[in-house]
Amino acid sequence: MRSFWSGKRVLVTGHTGFKGSWLSTWLVQLGAKVFGYSLDPDTASSLFCQLNLASHVDHFVADIRNAELIGARVGEVNPDVVFHLAAQPLVRRSYREASYTWQTNVMGTVNLLEALRNMRSRCSAVFVTTDKVYENREWLYAYRESDPLGGYDPYSSSKAAAEIAVSSWRDSFFPSGGLVFPAVRVATARAGNVIGGGDWAEDRIVPDLVRSLAKGTVVQVRNPQSVRPWQHVLDPLSGYLRLAQRMHETEEQELQSCFNFGPGAESSRTVRDLVTESLRHWEGQWVDASERNAVHEAGLLGLTIEKARSVLQWQPTLDFSDSVRQTIEWYRSVHEGAHAIDITRQQIQAFQKR
Repeated sequence: MRSFWSGKRVLVTGHTGFKGSWLSTWLVQLGAKVFGYSLDPDTASSLFCQLNLASHVDHFVADIRNAELIGARVGEVNPDVVFHLAAQPLVRRSYREASYTWQTNVMGTVNLLEALRNMRSRCSAVFVTTDKVYENREWLYAYRESDPLGGYDPYSSSKAAAEIAVSSWRDSFFPSGGLVFPAVRVATARAGNVIGGGDWAEDRIVPDLVRSLAKGTVVQVRNPQSVRPWQHVLDPLSGYLRLAQRMHETEEQELQSCFNFGPGAESSRTVRDLVTESLRHWEGQWVDASERNAVHEAGLLGLTIEKARSVLQWQPTLDFSDSVRQTIEWYRSVHEGAHAIDITRQQIQAFQKR
């Protein structure tokens, strides 16, 4: 892996976010030259700041909704690889800020696609969406990449629309096949509910849980019966890295498509299971704080990963217990005085050895 990434020019949009910070740290460890494009961190506590990433990447603050700026940034960087993670990623916030969510998640994606149309050198771009792009029928069946897209809430529907935009631009402007393979190759990556150290976002179960544990207060849990495909952040990131590398090195047409990067079936667990497992590693108490008139959120959601397994030879490395343990150990270690960058690097190195 290092032999490919060393020296590569990699543009990461949303590099100041939770997943973007983990990805940027991993890329730096692999020897890549990382260029960012993102808003400033939107929480008082942020992994980006905890890791002092501004000193390790080419940090550029701008809004993905600004077509002129993202176009100029792509032209300046001339990236070998692009990871598009910039987004408004919160379901509950999308109800309050529906228009902003769509502008960011849909038009932000279009702005980047338009910028990539000007690329003349080989570039592989992975657009990260979500498992919530599927028309959710609340059934036990895990969703395949060929299933219909949908989205009840503004966040989910905006990500489904982003998927359609990528598909349209790929077919219209970056077509594969024929005698000439396109300089720009694009794919989308759909991941499950990602957990891991350093997520401080609002209205997410692990950050909410950790904040309560750190204060010694009872954890308030919404929707304890909801089922989600929980996975540690390093698992989908390893899939994104493998997909980008394969697109760059080969001309397999099937790579330019959509891929699910979910956990094993045993990791589709209830929120209750996640909280109970977390409290094995950091003692505390929780109560059911479900809201009778709460905004709609999916109750049952799962992904099948057969395509990633067969095409990319990718599969998750960490099971449910390991994912939760590493997540809570990260937070607890930092709470007790450890340096976030040391724990993060250690977990990345250990993951690569598995």
